[in-house]
Amino acid sequence: MKTRRIVLASRPSGVPVASNFKTVEQEIAPLQEGEVLTENLVFAIDPAVRGMLDEKEDSYLPAVPLDGLIPTMVLGRVIESRNRGFKVGDYARGFIGWEEHSIIPADNFATENVHVDPTIPLSAYMGALGWSGITAYIGLKRIGEMKADNVVVVSAAAGAVGSAAGQIARLSGCRAVGITSTDKLADVTGLLGMHAAVDYKTAPDLAAAIREACGGKGADVFFDNVGGKILDTMLPLMAAFGRIVVCGMVADYNQGKDVYAFRNLWQVLVHRVTMRGFLAYEHLDMLAEAESTLAGWIKSGQLKATENVATGLERAPDAFIRLMSGQTKGKTIVRLRDDVSTLADLKLS
Repeated sequence: MKTRRIVLASRPSGVPVASNFKTVEQEIAPLQEGEVLTENLVFAIDPAVRGMLDEKEDSYLPAVPLDGLIPTMVLGRVIESRNRGFKVGDYARGFIGWEEHSIIPADNFATENVHVDPTIPLSAYMGALGWSGITAYIGLKRIGEMKADNVVVVSAAAGAVGSAAGQIARLSGCRAVGITSTDKLADVTGLLGMHAAVDYKTAPDLAAAIREACGGKGADVFFDNVGGKILDTMLPLMAAFGRIVVCGMVADYNQGKDVYAFRNLWQVLVHRVTMRGFLAYEHLDMLAEAESTLAGWIKSGQLKATENVATGLERAPDAFIRLMSGQTKGKTIVRLRDDVSTLADLKLS
């Protein structure tokens, strides 16, 4: 049995282009003990993958070799299993890659047997009910120590993690302020329901605009997906003993080694700020709580799972390029079949 997959053809310089990727066909190896084979239904397109396409040695995940599979989270139906935790017909989620079928090994750090709700779109399990939403939940609750009535500022507030984080803050009784671009302002305060939004591209005085959006107060929690100038701008705007949750640094992902030089880092001392990076999969003790709470909010309509969905494996490079060019809103997702939106649509072979 063969499957198609997308691999790295050449290393990008700046924003990736189509020629950096190529589609190959590969024979599926026999399963080893502890492995499951999935027919993939949806997979995520994540900005953090951009850093893995460079030859960096100082990242938390290894660089992708040339001709290596482009990594991502996948959700697939188990069609063969040598893992006692899965049976044929279960739904497995794991960190694998852009491919039609995946062998998920027992030691994959994100492997999970997902109990799919037939009323929730499968794409949500890659976005607001997947690791984007889980990351936002864990980051705010545990790393940011968010409390009701806090002022919470979220950068990239219309993106995959940011859109979930802003809504989680609002639903937790906080003032939610989103930092975004001109074309996404209406979504942040309308569809996502955040209390205020700031346009980082056009504000004549970005710091003043953020402070006004915070009601003249300092930010108790800053959930940062961007880094760079926006993080530098936020440092003097933190409340005393504020918490900065470092989730991503997308401003530097296309820059190689030419990264932003901070000017305001000393404000961490001035405001006695705690700034901490985190990886959500290192907090698996919160997984059940996060999934249960997020699913409840999605089913009740209180949390909107914003997405942009492409169909077909061959659309993955274009979806990634659009994401890294800042052209997308919500979670960028590729579904492998055009006849499947929810579990109820799935016609089992």
